[in-house]
Amino acid sequence: MQKQDLNVAFKDYNPNQLMFLPPSLEELIPAHHPGRVVHQIIERIDLSEVYGRYSENGSSSYHPKMLLKVLVYGYLENCYSSRKLEKAVRENIVFMWLAGMQRPDHHTINRFRSERLRDVIGDIFAQVVLLLHEEGLLDIKEVYTDGTKIEANANRYTFVWGKAIKKSKERISSQLQELWNYAGSVASAELGTEEPDFVNPNAEKVSRTIEKINQALEGKAVDKKVKQKLGYAQKNWPAKLEEYAQKEEVLAGRNSYSKTDPDATFMRMKEDHMRNGQLKPAYNLQLSTHGRFVVNYSLHPNPNDTLTLKPHLQQYYGFYPSCCTADAGYGSEENYCFLEQNRIEAYVKYNTFHKELRQESKSKKVHGLLENLYYDPQKDHYICPMGQAMKPSGESTGKTSTGFVQHYRHYAAKNCQGCPLAASCRPEAGNKTLRVNTRLQQQKTRAKQRLTSEQGVHKRRQRATDVEPVFADFKHNKGRARFMLRGAEKVAIETGLIAIAHNLAKMAG
Repeated sequence: MQKQDLNVAFKDYNPNQLMFLPPSLEELIPAHHPGRVVHQIIERIDLSEVYGRYSENGSSSYHPKMLLKVLVYGYLENCYSSRKLEKAVRENIVFMWLAGMQRPDHHTINRFRSERLRDVIGDIFAQVVLLLHEEGLLDIKEVYTDGTKIEANANRYTFVWGKAIKKSKERISSQLQELWNYAGSVASAELGTEEPDFVNPNAEKVSRTIEKINQALEGKAVDKKVKQKLGYAQKNWPAKLEEYAQKEEVLAGRNSYSKTDPDATFMRMKEDHMRNGQLKPAYNLQLSTHGRFVVNYSLHPNPNDTLTLKPHLQQYYGFYPSCCTADAGYGSEENYCFLEQNRIEAYVKYNTFHKELRQESKSKKVHGLLENLYYDPQKDHYICPMGQAMKPSGESTGKTSTGFVQHYRHYAAKNCQGCPLAASCRPEAGNKTLRVNTRLQQQKTRAKQRLTSEQGVHKRRQRATDVEPVFADFKHNKGRARFMLRGAEKVAIETGLIAIAHNLAKMAG
C-alpha cells in the first residue's frame, strides 16, 4: 500500500456540504453564454399561434416558451434526441435554468416538436430573423442562395421507382394486347370489332377486357399457356394496377420515394461517406444567407436546383429580396424571367458561364459554340466560321416540367459539303442547323455583364464565403449525416429549429 505524504495540502472536499444561501442557477451561467441568447430572443417572440393549439380543458401544460428554449438550445448543443433532452433538463445546469427546474419527459418534448410546432415553425424562424435584422446583424434584402442534399432518416434499400412502375404498366398493356389478338384469331366473331384502348391501363379496364376475352374463348380450343396466362392476369393484374396507381399518387411526379419515408426522394449525394455517389433517400435543402446568418430556408423533393429558386423566394417575408446571388444550378430562362419580373437584381450564373470565360482567353475558338458565331441583328442571320450565312428556317416551342413555355428560332446553313471545319462545327451529317432561344440568349448576355463587373466578381466571391460555411455547419460541424425525424412536415420543423439554433449561435459567438 502506497504511503500518503501528510505534508501535502488539499482543499476541503465534502460532496454533502450544505449552503446557508444556495446560489441560483442563473448565477452559475457565464454572462455571454449562448443559453442566455436563446432565453433573451425567445422571450421576445410572439407564440400566440402555438398557444392556440392547446385546449382550455384538462390539466395545465408545460409553457411553450420553456419547451422551445429547451429544443433550440438542444439543437445548438448538438442534442437532438428527445430522450437526451429529457436527461439534460434533469442534469445540465443550463437546461435546468432554461426549463425553470421543470422536468418534461421525452414524450412531451417530442409531441411539442412534431405536433405543436407544425405549420408555425416558419413564422417563429421569421420572427427571429426580423429581430436579428432590427439589431443590424443581417440584411434581408441582399441574399446568397445555394442548395444541398441532406440524407433522410429512412431505409436506403426499400424504395419505389417511377420508371419501374411505368415499365410494369407497359408490360401489362403489351401482354393484354397479345391476349386480345390471340382471342381475335380464335373467336373473332364472339370478340367483336371494337378494340379497347390498351394505353395506360387501369384495374377496371383490364378486368373488363379479360372478362370479354374469357367469354369469347368459352367453348373454344385454347392453348394451355394462354389459359394459364389469362388466369394469372385475371387474378393479379387488377390488384397490381391498383397498387401502381397508389404508388403513382405518392410519387406525385417524382422519380422515386422511400417506403419508410414516402416524402423523401432518392438523390445522388455529393458527399457520401463511401465517396462513390450512391443514390439515397434525401431532401433538397435550399438556404439563403447574409453574413453567414440563415435568412430563408426551404425543403424540396426535387434534386434539381433549377426548379427550387422560384418557390424558395416566394415564401419570403411578404416581399422579395432586392438582390440575389446564386451559382449555375439556378441559371434557367424561367428563373431569369421570374427575377426580372419581381425586380430582383440577379447575379446568377448559367451553365456555360465559366466555359465561355475560358474560351475568351483562348485564341482558338470552338466552332460549335453558339457564342462564337457572329449574329447580324439587322438581317437576322448567323455567320458560320467559313463566312456562310445561316438564315431563319422556322420556329418551335417547348414546355418545361413546370409548364413554362420556351420559344425557339431555327437557323440553317445552305451548303456544308466539303467544309474543312465540318467535323468540329456540326455534330451530325448534313448542313449545320441552330436552335436558338432568343430570350434566353439575351438574358445570358445581361447576366454575363453583371457577373463580370467589379460588383459581380465581389458577389461571386462573397457567395462562396457566406453560404458554404453555413452548409458546413448544417452537415458537418453539427455532425448531422441525416435528419432525425421522418416526413416532410416533421423534417421542415427540424430544419427550422436547426436554422434558428444556427442563427442564435452565430449571434452569441
